[in-house]
Parts: sequence; C-alpha cells; structure tokens
Amino acid sequence: MPAVISAISYYLPERLLGNEEYYARFPEARGTALEKVGVRERHIARKDETASDLAFAAAEKLFSEHGIDRASIDFLVLCINEPDYYTPTTACVLQERLKLNRHCGAFDYNLGCSGYVYGLGISKGMIESMGAKNVLFITTSVLSHTFHERDRSSWFIFGDGAAATLVTAGTGGRDIGPFSYGTDGKGHEKIIVRDGHARNPISEHSYDDITDEYGNTTSRANFHMDGTGVLLFTLKTVPAMVNDVIAKAGLEPADIDLFVFHQANVYLNETIRKKMNIPEEKFVHCMDRFGNTVASSIPIALYEAKLQGRLKPGMRVLLAGFGTGLSWASCIMQT
Repeated sequence: MPAVISAISYYLPERLLGNEEYYARFPEARGTALEKVGVRERHIARKDETASDLAFAAAEKLFSEHGIDRASIDFLVLCINEPDYYTPTTACVLQERLKLNRHCGAFDYNLGCSGYVYGLGISKGMIESMGAKNVLFITTSVLSHTFHERDRSSWFIFGDGAAATLVTAGTGGRDIGPFSYGTDGKGHEKIIVRDGHARNPISEHSYDDITDEYGNTTSRANFHMDGTGVLLFTLKTVPAMVNDVIAKAGLEPADIDLFVFHQANVYLNETIRKKMNIPEEKFVHCMDRFGNTVASSIPIALYEAKLQGRLKPGMRVLLAGFGTGLSWASCIMQT
C-alpha cells in the first residue's frame, strides 16, 4: 500500500538569537566565512526546555492546524538526539502526554541530518508491512544544549526546533519512494559529542577546553563538528545519492519538480545545485530564519515551500538528507 505525507507542522522555541546579538557575543566572527552559511536568526531552546517538549508542541500544532483526530494515530515514530531518559524510550512518554490510544505503537531512533528521510522510510514500512493507517512521525532536537559557550561556529549555524508529520496510507498513485541510503561509519567522529555516554563516561578532563585552528572552542563533553571534513563528505556523496535515487525511479533530473535538501549550509547547497545543474527555481533554501535544525530542516522547508506556493499538488519532489554518522538518505515523493 502506498504512503503519503498528509500534513506537516513545526514548532520553534520562543528564544530568538539574531545575528546582531550573535556578533555582540562573537565580534571576531563578523565578516568571516560563516556569513556564507546564510543564517540571519535562529531559535534556541531554554535550558529547561527538552527535545520532547518541542516534539509535544509540534504534534499539538499538527492536530490543531490540520484538524487531525489524535485517536486516529496508530503509530508514533520519534527521531530524537536528546532523549528525556536513558530508558524508557521518549516516544512512550510522548504517547501518554499526547493522549494517544493505547493500541498505538511507539519508539525512538537517534539520527541526525538524514533522520527525516529515514523516518519517512520507517513510516512507509509501518503502513506497508504492519497495516498502520496514520503514522505520527516527529523529528526534534535541542542541539544547542550541547554547545560550548565559546563555540562560535555551532552557535551561528544551528537552531533548535521540531516538526510533526502525518504519514498516511495513500491512494491515487501518490507514494513516497524509492529511497537511497548510505553510511560511512569511518567518519563518525566528524560530528560528535565524545563524552557522557557508555563508551566515554564523563571524566575529570571531559570539560577541558579544546580550541581548533579556526578559534572555535569546545570540549569532549560538548558538540564538535569538523566543518571542513563534513563539507568534503557532502560534496562527494550528495550528487551521487541524488543521481542514484532518480535512476531507481526510472526518471531523469529534469523530471523532478522540486529539490528539498537538508538545510545544512546555503553555500554548500548552492555549490551542489550548481554542480548538478539544478535550476534555481527548483531548489529550496529557507534556513535564513531557522538555521540548521538537524532532522527537522526538511519538513520545515516543505512547509515553507507550500506556504510560498512553490510546493503544489502533482509534483515530484526529491528529498535529500546528509550528515551525522556519517549517513545519508534520499527519496522521491509525489504530492
């Protein structure tokens, strides 16, 4: 049975960090290559605001904004990097908080920037193999909670947020797929928080400052990203992934009506767009007001594209996520 995206809503924390406030904090960043990332402002979660709080707000907004009956949800899939507890799974906590039915299945998975496309594949599988009719799929992250106070790159690039997507059994030839996936675990340390879990528990040196050649300061217990390494990985991997999923669909690049990439970096995505000769009018950028919201960046971009009249019924849309892991995933959907 085919699966389709029926509705999307997103939620952002109230706290807004604009560029002027950012530059007041990091004056040395003004006029640097960071400005090519293309962010004007980003939303930052309060210290007492968890990823599940954002997920809850996004789901409630989905129900109210689109008139969805929560009793119709028969599976909850949650992509989360900062769970409430070591155990139980945060999806179980959300099931109760959202007052979903007890017959509703629920589980978490931990994945970063490719997480939305992976979740669409999981949701489609629930519909095709388990008979689910309405899957509530939520992506959420409060990545800023992991940043070192002097990590100027991360504070500029990323924003917190959550998105809720209703994936339903489809009709009329609409479907999500095919998919293309990939993983290169050799690069897992390029985006990482090294200490604080089973492999490396917190030690007396976990919070020792580490400053790189670009002046970014972090520690083993804080978020770290090798920006150059991620840039090179993306430039090499994403074009091949996009071509692979188009070939799996038996299509040509010209058959795709809209390309929605993970909103990682405007300069990076524009470099890929030009390298692949994708027309500018077929490509979506929207991170200027949100920053890189990790797994929620694609659904936020889809929502914004629809709001702007760029996403219309009958379109073939290519989604592409890439990042933490290192992992990547792409799919084509029909609207």
